[in-house]
Formats: sequence, structure tokens, C-alpha cells
Amino acid sequence: MTDIQRCEIRPGRLVEWTLDSTTIEAATGLPDDSRPPAYIQESHVRTARSVREDGLFVPTWLGTAFDIPGPVDLDVLQEALRAWTLRHETLRSGFRWIGDEMRRFTLDADDLVLRREDIGDFPEAEKLTQYLQDRFDVAADALTWPNFIYTAVVRDEGTSVYMAFDHTNVDAYSIQRITAEIHELYAAGVEGRTVEATPSASYVDFCASERSNADQIDDTHAIVARWREFIARCGGKLPNLPLDLGLDPDGPLPTQKFMHEMIAGPEEAAAFEAYCRPHGGSLIGVLAATGLIVRDLAGKDVYRTVVPFHTRVKSQWSDSLGWYVGGAPIEIPVARARDLDDAMAMVRAALRESRPLSRIPIPRVLGLLGSDFRPTSPDLYSIVSFVDARGVPASERWEELRAYGLIRVSYGDQVCVWVTRVHEGLQFAGRYPDNDVAYKSMRLYVERLRDFIVSAPVPVPAA
Repeated sequence: MTDIQRCEIRPGRLVEWTLDSTTIEAATGLPDDSRPPAYIQESHVRTARSVREDGLFVPTWLGTAFDIPGPVDLDVLQEALRAWTLRHETLRSGFRWIGDEMRRFTLDADDLVLRREDIGDFPEAEKLTQYLQDRFDVAADALTWPNFIYTAVVRDEGTSVYMAFDHTNVDAYSIQRITAEIHELYAAGVEGRTVEATPSASYVDFCASERSNADQIDDTHAIVARWREFIARCGGKLPNLPLDLGLDPDGPLPTQKFMHEMIAGPEEAAAFEAYCRPHGGSLIGVLAATGLIVRDLAGKDVYRTVVPFHTRVKSQWSDSLGWYVGGAPIEIPVARARDLDDAMAMVRAALRESRPLSRIPIPRVLGLLGSDFRPTSPDLYSIVSFVDARGVPASERWEELRAYGLIRVSYGDQVCVWVTRVHEGLQFAGRYPDNDVAYKSMRLYVERLRDFIVSAPVPVPAA
């Protein structure tokens, strides 16, 4: 995971694909799709609209970048991109406002046409990078449709593909799978092979199912009660990373900076994983270490956070493009922890108890709480996320293919951290408020997290 400034953009001829005007025209006359938006989609779009009404444009797109080695046939690449788009119904589906209600519409597959445009040569990487960021900000905007764009930077020795999507269509797991899927379709096209064109399970169907389930609970449900208690102990709001972030509570939404580095090599990452395995794995270890760090740096007796979990609980959703993320609140009494093992035992117990809460979307819970949660930031809460990406198809080639997941860093007062296990070790990525106080806190956090990871003792095999 990185931002567009760090994904090795090189000069070349820029080509882009967007939906053709005939496709957009066909969408304008579509009837409503009876399948509603997911709560997380609706919350995201409403937040974007709320922040925009306050006078601030906050881009929040996600994307992917990867190379296709050798001379590239753009006609074949275009057909691969179209075939891939047709696999994932969410990309044909958008939202319109009827009063204050969001209604879904979904385009027929036969009406989807990509339009290719040759933008021109960019001899300077810096200018190309800025152009792509500005273009993605407009083309992958939460408040418009279409809300995605595909581009390619063509060179004799190879082509770099850059794709951006509004968050309503994708999560981190979704964008990690794109490299392998496009490579498979492109290779088949070059070789004249036919690839099975069966669509993936539809995220639009998942949205309808998840929302139907969530609508069956009311404000008397035990899950809502748990969230009510948690939020009350957080001072009436969802928690940020409890370090000094230099925030002015009365100031404008701050710009953010990005931090990105490898914090452990493959041997260190393997040792940390083995050490954490008896307690439930590396996620447990990262959260436990974070709890001890905020105790030591900020004097917190209890570490409270919302842990993101994927909601792909059925195998049918495993290769589906979409935003399959829920959250569970945990409270870790770190003041009572003697060491990392103690903290991991606490985290494991808390997650075991709280994980079922992630099945009900947080925006649904907030609505039932009856409080005014009008968001003023694009992030509802801070996250510390851990993902083991080594099982993702083609992940062993990501370094060779310069493959990245892209995060747009713009504005926000929350800290979001992604720790990713890749074949090369453990990667840290995070965005945080752009001020000296927050930078110093984040540097201390990263260094201490690294210390916990690299100092994990290598388990001694049983005799």
C-alpha cells in the first residue's frame, strides 16, 4: 500500500479509458434498482456530500498500479479491461439522489462501452504524477458517476497501468487482486485464448442482503447497547489513535501526510508470526504492541479502538470486487499487562467477544443510537489494520511487476494504519495529520512497533 507519489511512475505516453458517452446516456434513463446501497456506501457518500457542503473537496479514492512487461497491444488491453469491468457488477452500478434518499441504478452489461483517449507524452515523471492525481480526483469522485478510470503509461519496454475507484466500489483486498486478474485476461487476449467469462458474485447483491439483515435490528438490540457503552467510554465519539496528534479541535480539517516503509524483513516477519501464533496470529500482536505503545507514550490505562474485519464470510464473495469491511470495538486494559504476551491474551479475548459486532454495519448502529453523528471528517474512526497478502494471486510477483495498492492522501484528522505481510516482510503504511507533533508521535509509534516485531524471540521447536 502506498500513495501515487511513491509507486514508481515513469515518463511515457498516457492513454486513458473512461465510460463512453453512450454508456453514460443509457444510465441516465435507467429505472431504480430495488437493491439499496450498503450502509457503508451510503455513509461514505453522505460524508463526502457533507464535507463538500462545508466547502472542502476531499478526494478519497483507492487505486492500483502494476506493469505489463514488453510492447503492449492497446486493443487487447482495452478488451481485457472491459471484460474485467463486466465481471464486477458494482462498477456498472451507481447512485442518484431523490430528495434526501439515495437510490441505486445498474447498467445492463450490453450497454457498457469503454472509450479510449490518447492524452499525450509526459517526458517528466513529476508532471505525469500530478496529472494522474488530479485526473483521478475528478474521475473517481464519490459524488459522481462513473466513479472510476483506467489509464496506461506506454513505453517501448513495457506499460504501467494505473486504475482509480471511488471507495464505494473497492476495499484493500479488492485492489490487491486486480493485478492478477488483468494480467490473466490480457495474456489470454494476446494468445487468442478464451477466458471463462463468468461474472464474480455481485457486491450489489451482497449490499442488499447485508442491509436487509441490518434492518432487522433496532435500538434495543444487544449489539447497539455494546456500541452505546463503548462510544460513551470514548467520550461520545469514535476513537482516534490515542497519541498526541497536535489537533486543534476548533480548527479546519487538517491536510494529511503519508508514512510508508518496510518495518521487518522476511525472517523477522516470520519470527514475529510464529511468536504470535499461539495467541491468534500477527494481527493480535500488532494490536497488542499498539496498546502497549499508547500506554507508554500517552499514559493510557485502556486502549480503545475499532478493528476492521472483512465481511466476506461466505466463499462466494472471495473474488468479488466491493467494500466488504465491518468494524468491531475493543477495549484493552493495557495498564494491567506486564508484557506483550499479557497484552496479546487480552486482545485475543476482546476480539473473540467483539468480532460478532462487525456483522452489523457501524453506520446502521450510529443511526440507531439517535445521536448527532454528522461527520466532519472522511474517516469515521481511526484504524490499525493487518492483512496477510501472501495468498493473493500473483503477490509473489508484485515487486517484479511494480504492483501497488494506492491510497489517496488528502484531508483528515484520524490516523489510519495498514500493516501488510508481503513476501518481502512487513510493510507499514499510514496517513496522519500534517503537523510536527503528529509526525513525531507517528515516528515514535513506528519505531516502537518495529522494536516489538524484530525483538520477538524465535520459538524453539519442540524436541
